[in-house]
Amino acid sequence: MSAQAVRAFMSIGEVLALLQGEFPDVTISKIRFLEGEGLIEPQRSPSGYRKFTHADVERLRYILTAQRDHYLPLRVIKENLDEQAARPRALPQETPPARLSREELLRAAEIDEDTLAELESFGLVASVARWYDADALEIARNVGSLARFGLHARHLRMVRAAAEREASLVEQVVAPLLRRRAPGAIGQAEETGREISGLLLELHTVLLRGSVRRVLGQ
Repeated sequence: MSAQAVRAFMSIGEVLALLQGEFPDVTISKIRFLEGEGLIEPQRSPSGYRKFTHADVERLRYILTAQRDHYLPLRVIKENLDEQAARPRALPQETPPARLSREELLRAAEIDEDTLAELESFGLVASVARWYDADALEIARNVGSLARFGLHARHLRMVRAAAEREASLVEQVVAPLLRRRAPGAIGQAEETGREISGLLLELHTVLLRGSVRRVLGQ
C-alpha cells in the first residue's frame, strides 16, 4: 500500500487522536455509536475495518460541536447535515500537508528553531530527506502548547518511551501477519495495527484521566 493511499484514509484510532484535543470526552465507542445512528458512514476495508476520510473527520467535528456548544439532539443534527449535503462545500475537506520544509514546519507549528532542534535531539521529531510529515507537525504543535506550562522536549522523553512500548504490543500481533505470503497480508497487518493502536490510545486516555483525578484529589 502506498504512502499516499495510507494517508488518504484513517483508522478509528487515528480519528480519535485528531479529535480528542478539542473533544476530550470523545471515545471510540462514541464514534461507533454515531455510526450506528447513521450520522457518519465510514468506508469499510475488505476485512471489515473502518476507513475514515478527512471529510468524515470534519463531519464528526461538526456533530460533536453541535452537541457540546448548542445541545442539539442527534435527530436535529442529522437533519442539519442532510440539508448541508445538498449544498456544495458545506463541510470543507482539508487534507493536511504530506510534507513540509523546516521553515514551513516552524511557521505552521509556531515554534522557534531552538525548540525544533531540541525536539530532534530527543528523538521526538525527525525529517526524512529534509522533509517533515503531518505527524511531525502535530508533535511540534503539541510541544509548543505544552511549553506554556513549562514542559519542554526534555520532559517528554517518557511519553515517547511509553509510545514505543505500546508499539511493541502492536508488533507482537502484526508480526505474524507480516510474515505471511498470502495476498493482502500487508494490508491486513496495517489495518490490524491501526485498530489495536486506537484501542490502546483509548485505554491510555482513560488511565491518564484517572491518574490526574487522583493527583487533584478528586
